[in-house]
Amino acid sequence: MSREYLSSNPDMPFADAVLIDGKTLYLSGRIGLIEGTTTVPETAEEEAHLVLKEIQRVLALAGMTMDDIVQLQIFCSDVSLWERFNAVYRTYFTGRLPARAFLGSGTLLFGARFELQGVAVKG
Repeated sequence: MSREYLSSNPDMPFADAVLIDGKTLYLSGRIGLIEGTTTVPETAEEEAHLVLKEIQRVLALAGMTMDDIVQLQIFCSDVSLWERFNAVYRTYFTGRLPARAFLGSGTLLFGARFELQGVAVKG
């Protein structure tokens, strides 16, 4: 079994993702920060866009797209944001939707509302 550790920031104590045998990608938890800061956007919708774009960025490191995602776990600091998150989420998928969990969470890092982690399979 081959493993490729994909990381865009070597100062972090984890990889952005780990690619197994060039096919299966395990995504570390990602949050939607304003680029170059540790600040979340003002609205839940803006943050949802940023976290999903961050997922796209990590997928691209492995030559994958959102359509390769097979499973996502969404941690949310306020489950009343379910509908608002879903309205943004649906715009990022053109094919079949992945399996998913939407979990209520306590405080997330940097005051984020959402953190996503998941698994993608190439092809």
